Amino acid sequence: MKFTQYLAFSLPIKTPLTLFLHFLTPIVLSSFHTLHFFLVNISLSLSFSSLFFPSFFNGFSYFLKLVCLRNTLPFPFFTMVTTTSQTPNSPIPSVLIVGNYCHDVLLQGGAVVAETLGGAASFISNVFSGLSVSFHLTSKVGLDFKYPLNYNPIVVPASKTTVFHAYFDLGYTENAHQDRVLKRVEACDPINPSDLPDKRFGFGMAVGVGGEILPETLEKMVEICDAVFVDIQALIRVFEANGTVKLVGLNESGFYHLLPRVKFIKASSEEALFMDVEEVRQWCCVVVTHGKDGCEVYWKDGEMKIGPFGANQIDPTGAGDSFLGGFVAGLVHGLVVPDAALVGNLFGSLTVAQIGLPRFDSRILQRVKDEVQRRKLHCSCCFERRDDKSSFTKPPGHEEFHDSLASTKLVSTCSVQECQRDLPRPPPRTTEQFIGPAAKVVSNFRFR
Repeated sequence: MKFTQYLAFSLPIKTPLTLFLHFLTPIVLSSFHTLHFFLVNISLSLSFSSLFFPSFFNGFSYFLKLVCLRNTLPFPFFTMVTTTSQTPNSPIPSVLIVGNYCHDVLLQGGAVVAETLGGAASFISNVFSGLSVSFHLTSKVGLDFKYPLNYNPIVVPASKTTVFHAYFDLGYTENAHQDRVLKRVEACDPINPSDLPDKRFGFGMAVGVGGEILPETLEKMVEICDAVFVDIQALIRVFEANGTVKLVGLNESGFYHLLPRVKFIKASSEEALFMDVEEVRQWCCVVVTHGKDGCEVYWKDGEMKIGPFGANQIDPTGAGDSFLGGFVAGLVHGLVVPDAALVGNLFGSLTVAQIGLPRFDSRILQRVKDEVQRRKLHCSCCFERRDDKSSFTKPPGHEEFHDSLASTKLVSTCSVQECQRDLPRPPPRTTEQFIGPAAKVVSNFRFR
């Protein structure tokens, strides 16, 4: 699948319904000031006249986009549509997320410090909800699942919900995360191909954490999704007798033959050691996260580094999942790969500043959405027609986009402190005592 996307306003009006909606727009947008009202009415006339003067219309559309950029106005009818076909009566969600919910238990010194909702699916759907990305989630839990959700998982009566214990004081062990040791205490049933919906999706995400993604399930995903994103932990995690997470080489995982059919694979810097990046990049795009140092993107013809965002680490759990959610959300909203990776880095940094599943301040989310829309509009002026090569090119203004996203975090301090007060923890302990010295180091975090 190509990530080429088209501007809806460049299409001529062809039906009475769309014509009616276009003429209704000035009424709905009457609260905008005079310049925007003027642009709306001009665009209406141009849309109608584009049936007869397409060249003049396309040229003037470009002029209007520049005017809107200069005056920070939303361009009328500026809507991104994907190449995925959808039926008018039953529009499909843009993203399919596949991975089980979990119960995460955080421990230090043998004592439970916090219990939270876990699983990559929970962190990704959290980001998608904040950024207004439609999705369908396929996840399994047991009858013991204890968190209320807006998106109901598949309940397996004969199974228990997957449970992970994260030990923050067991030191460095082979194949373990450097900041903690993970143990799978319970495992829910795997997700089978028959559990997936019988629909097509523009994007698919295989994001298992407890071994629930099967090779045949991933194969079904690449059949029903135009572009599939895979978190490598869904492929290379194995579990010792006591549940400790270990990693195996990607070429030993049973998924290796499917890589040419995958579009993106994401790995942390530690997980990337278990694959041959130079070989895998010949088949699909590889995104490697480096925590406080941002991330790197590798594809067949090149590679690039994407800048980080500063963060005070409290809990690294789920940061890589939030990164992937922000990255895919950026692509869904029409950004090129480098800009979408910035959105991923931003949400990774926001996640480590809270314990467990983060609560994003609504003001931050709105500002991020505004910046993404503004960036999309700017890049549409640079790339009227986008191909795969331009999708991996840093467009003009990339660093400015980074700065604008960084500025959205300035409103987060109070909201993060409020969220932390709501989370359960033993009275004698503070957040700093929970994590230890790492919590006092700015930007010192790693992605799960």
